[in-house]
Amino acid sequence: MTAVTAVNDRITDAVTQSNVQVVADGPALAMASVYQTMAHSTGILLQNSVAATQQQNTLSQAATNQGVMQVYSLDTTAAAASTQKIGQTGTPDSMASFLGLIAAFQQPQS
Repeated sequence: MTAVTAVNDRITDAVTQSNVQVVADGPALAMASVYQTMAHSTGILLQNSVAATQQQNTLSQAATNQGVMQVYSLDTTAAAASTQKIGQTGTPDSMASFLGLIAAFQQPQS
């Protein structure tokens, strides 16, 4: 068995003070760790947001570029024909000619 020996009071006071300081610093260090983790997570969140915005801008520029290339690559004759078909500009002209022909036949014969 170990023999009980007397310890100087200054030594026990120093050990007690060290233990109290370690226990007292625990919550402060834990909160500092939490704050540091939150700051790091927020930084990563903002970096991801900026990267997503840059990618969206790149995609919109590419889409605009493709649209402009398609507009410049159209054949003018094909574009005019398709515009006439879409707007049906030939139909009113035909209808006006048809109405003029009907009006000519409806005039009384003298």
